[in-house]
Amino acid sequence: MRESADAPARILLVDDTPTNLAVLSASIQDQGWTTLFATDGETAIEQAEYAQPELILLDVMMPGIDGFETCRRLKSNASTTHIPIIFMTSLSESTDKVQGLKLGAVDYITKPFQQEEVVTRVEMQLKLHQMNQQLERKNGLLNKKVVQQEKTEQQLQQLAQELEQRVQVRTAELTKVLEDLKQTQVQLVQSEKMSSLGQMMAGIAHEINN
Repeated sequence: MRESADAPARILLVDDTPTNLAVLSASIQDQGWTTLFATDGETAIEQAEYAQPELILLDVMMPGIDGFETCRRLKSNASTTHIPIIFMTSLSESTDKVQGLKLGAVDYITKPFQQEEVVTRVEMQLKLHQMNQQLERKNGLLNKKVVQQEKTEQQLQQLAQELEQRVQVRTAELTKVLEDLKQTQVQLVQSEKMSSLGQMMAGIAHEINN
């Protein structure tokens, strides 16, 4: 990954022909971009894993593993799958281009190179790559906010449940107190009635005696 947004873009050039590498490097360095080099697929994979370039220009026809297989391995590797790949080829067959695009390539540059075409295609893919990275960062921040919001909602739900339980317990306690109070009132009324009745009976007995 680049150390900062202002650092020059690093582009990995993969070609088994030194002349092609020299021509590409001259075109790219004129734009202020930094170039890395590999002359075979195995080295390209190692370079991509270590340097994490913003873009790879990959030759199709190479000794050892060809560009298609190199692309397949890069795209199947979690640490390099995000790096855009532009194929460089003299092949004109549309089936070859389709195969490369199916493997994950984003574009093709046809040999012999036209400097203006190379610069334009590279610049376009770098801009797209930068936009994708910004989008991923924003998505990451959004996901963090969503997770935090879900956590807050869970905490609020838990607090609401605890509050409801406390209300239920308090309601039950108040209900019992109210029932006890009613029972006490009934007992007091009955006691007052018995006291009044006793006083009345005593008065009647006194009158009879008189």
